[in-house]
Amino acid sequence: MSALSSSIAAAARRPIRELPDELISQIAAGEVVERPASVVRELLDNALDAGARQITVRLSAGGVRLISVEDDGLGLPREELPLALRRHATSKIASLLELETVGTMGFRGEALAAINAIAELSVQSRFEGADSAFALDGRTGELRPVARATGTTVEVRELFFATPARRKFLKTDATELAHCIEAVRRHALARPEVGFSVWHDGRLVEQWRAAAERDQRLADALGEDFVKHSVAVDRQAGPVRVTGRAGIPDAARSRADQQFFYVNGRFVRDKVLAHAVRSAYEDVLHGQRQPVYALYLEIDPARVDVNVHPTKIEVRFRDGREVHQAVRHAIEDALAAPRAGEAAAAAAEPFFKPRLAPASASWTQPAMHFGAERGLGDAAAMWPTAARAAPARDAAPAFAAEPGPSSFSIPAAGIAAGAAAEPVAPGNAEAWPLGRALAQLQGIYILAENSQGLVIVDMHAAHERIVYERLKTQLDGAAISSQPLLIPATFAATPQEVATAEACAAVLPALGLEITPFSPRTLAVRAVPGTLADGDPVELARSVLAELALHDASTVVQRAQNELLSTMACHGAVRANRKLTLDEMNALLRQMEATERSDQCNHGRPTWRQLSVRELDALFMRGR
Repeated sequence: MSALSSSIAAAARRPIRELPDELISQIAAGEVVERPASVVRELLDNALDAGARQITVRLSAGGVRLISVEDDGLGLPREELPLALRRHATSKIASLLELETVGTMGFRGEALAAINAIAELSVQSRFEGADSAFALDGRTGELRPVARATGTTVEVRELFFATPARRKFLKTDATELAHCIEAVRRHALARPEVGFSVWHDGRLVEQWRAAAERDQRLADALGEDFVKHSVAVDRQAGPVRVTGRAGIPDAARSRADQQFFYVNGRFVRDKVLAHAVRSAYEDVLHGQRQPVYALYLEIDPARVDVNVHPTKIEVRFRDGREVHQAVRHAIEDALAAPRAGEAAAAAAEPFFKPRLAPASASWTQPAMHFGAERGLGDAAAMWPTAARAAPARDAAPAFAAEPGPSSFSIPAAGIAAGAAAEPVAPGNAEAWPLGRALAQLQGIYILAENSQGLVIVDMHAAHERIVYERLKTQLDGAAISSQPLLIPATFAATPQEVATAEACAAVLPALGLEITPFSPRTLAVRAVPGTLADGDPVELARSVLAELALHDASTVVQRAQNELLSTMACHGAVRANRKLTLDEMNALLRQMEATERSDQCNHGRPTWRQLSVRELDALFMRGR
């Protein structure tokens, strides 16, 4: 969006014109000024569209007494200042085609007119190359010369003085100030190349200097911890590109107060996007915790409609499923890589050097032996033949010690037992992110040492994730097979469910479902995915149809399958109080380093924790 706005500002500027009635009728409902933050948002939009590189916001009494937004953009010519306060007068669009491909932050030409109707508004502006600046009084229409550099200053005083009833709904000055700062922060996160400062009652309360990189602005606006505890997102899926940073599951919060999503540089709240993000975190987030993220979606303006809400905070996509899939897969890919390697690399200088085995010694990573002793031996029969035969994608070598009192015997469908294991060179031990196993604690935790200190691993949780990811990989390798129902399950459907079933008749078979009309108000479920044959077909059908009407229904089937796989993995993972040999512990650590999403178990809880030598020293007050 920044490049787009810069090109608009640099190009030959179009004059402000009143829109024709035909175009006005196509614009969404009029501008609504709810609180001071609404004014700040609109004035910032105009400043950015003018190509500003430095914006200063001055407030008094939380923005109720004064809102002043000063920028160094192109400014306005003297003859266009009175026109700028007229309703539906703008330089940003001139035809219906331009309305459908909006590339600027503002486009309706309503903001200044709406603000002028409820407050005392004045505009000072000097057009680029003009000899002097001019000030316009919104009440009297008086135009007079003033001294000012190139750019524009809009002052709004005594908000809602003309509508005192609206003023009663405002909160305290501190609350309104917080909303104003948040409005500036949202713009700042989208435009790192622009400097922002916020003053309140003569005191500087926030400042974000222009930054060369987006990550620097994220660190300045959201804190260093946000960048430290997040992963980079960058994925191109056809016409959709998703970039930004997604917080790791450990950084999730109880409130959704650090969730920022931008479409072509515009902050939005959209159900499709929110659902896509939540779907991506489903497998790694514990309970009702809320992920943190700052994501930026770039798409052809013709494929998204921003003219659907007065505040322009909602959008509508031409192909919601395409966007949903792009966002979801972008975040899933970013979160998939185990973070143990990054944690190990974070230490610039190791506190100590792990004791390594002699050069003449070597140990072979055993492969996990999968059997049927634990009651899930028939699990493989549940999966299609193609799925059982599919090789595990990027799977770590399975560990399989010889059968014995302390050996693993963990079932997992379709994984060959006794797979050949590659010898691990002793010289590589220093680079192992999760380190070298030392001991087992209470039959629950594995203690290991790496270059940073002590690693504590929840044995059952870690192995549960490993088995779970392998089961998912095997199932992903095959198409979803259908299981016809002996007696079709019928249910009374809503008109929307009937319409969705008919419109998506070609999509449902790909999900392993067959849903056909039984009567004008009844649908019949005739086939379900083979892996979910024991579930409730009506509940599954309703869920899929609801998702199809709004999002991507494949997430419903995948979620149901994953719940089944998670249960199998939980029962199949090594139990507490199981004694392991050092070789088995080391093999488990190596598998964790190579398994996607191994930092969290299937239920979103962490599988390992790092204690640095510095933290251990603090426990014993060493060096004090």
